[in-house]
Amino acid sequence: MGVNMKKSDRSFYIFRLLLIVCTVVLFSACDSREFSNIEEVDTNEVLSDVAVKKELDGQKYEERDVLYFGFDLRSSPQEDIKQYRPFLDYLQEETGYRFKLHFNAKGDATYKDLATDHVQFAAIGAMGFLLAKSHANLTPIVRGLNNDKKAVYQSVFVTSPKSNIKKVEDIKGTKMAFGSKSSTQGHLIPRIILEKHGIQLKDLELYSYTGSHQKCAEAVISKKADVCGMQDQLAKKLVKEGLVKIVHSSAYYPSSGIVVNEFVPKNIVNKVTQALLNFEPEGKDGSNLYHWERTEMAKGFVEADEKDYQELKKWATKLGFLHVHRK
Repeated sequence: MGVNMKKSDRSFYIFRLLLIVCTVVLFSACDSREFSNIEEVDTNEVLSDVAVKKELDGQKYEERDVLYFGFDLRSSPQEDIKQYRPFLDYLQEETGYRFKLHFNAKGDATYKDLATDHVQFAAIGAMGFLLAKSHANLTPIVRGLNNDKKAVYQSVFVTSPKSNIKKVEDIKGTKMAFGSKSSTQGHLIPRIILEKHGIQLKDLELYSYTGSHQKCAEAVISKKADVCGMQDQLAKKLVKEGLVKIVHSSAYYPSSGIVVNEFVPKNIVNKVTQALLNFEPEGKDGSNLYHWERTEMAKGFVEADEKDYQELKKWATKLGFLHVHRK
């Protein structure tokens, strides 16, 4: 068949063949299934930035019947969405308000969504809160309780199980992976650890921002990075699976929580806050949840206060995080 082909037909055939090969390679490279099965995201449940803007523009709060909930990316979008959807069902049932999940594909954009009122509530870390606070007025209403029923968490440094890295000082001259730039456990706390041990970014051979804790760990597992700074709960899970080892754990810092922006009326904030404080993920409210024990809010919530984040604010200012993101 190829012998009788016209030159133009033969060129087109080769082009199609190359296109198919490239597509297969591309999707194989992007298909990361180490930690969770990939689930298609229902875009009717998870609204895009354009859809949210279209729905909210020109409306007063009294006319709205939906509150939008955003979140910092921690695992994969599919895994995070599967965790938050039943949680929002709980809030909707408890408060009588309709909640919709808003996922921003730009990993560092949750704080911007809060400041621009594209989302009204969000599950966000201390760094995200501080960034949003530098752009607009918002309030932390609750913080998550970990598996020990404490409203704190740690950041850890993980490496390959066979790595020669045994302590923080060994990280000099290596390839370092972080999560997103606005992540507390994936960037701010790791930078605090490095600073306390006299290590600057210039002392690393290479450093990169992967966008999430899962991708940060994957960078180590795939040997694209020598060490990763990430959240403690996922790291401990990966240690049990023999995929990484922990070489350093940080001090304890205030855990992630849920914040609200300045545009939401006080009566709505009060009702949602009370529902969050009443949330019993291991009791009456746990039956419909999806792996809530993997979140930083495994045991529910306690009230939060802006003063909780003062120490992290000092570090974020010292390291230039807040200055970099101000306009």
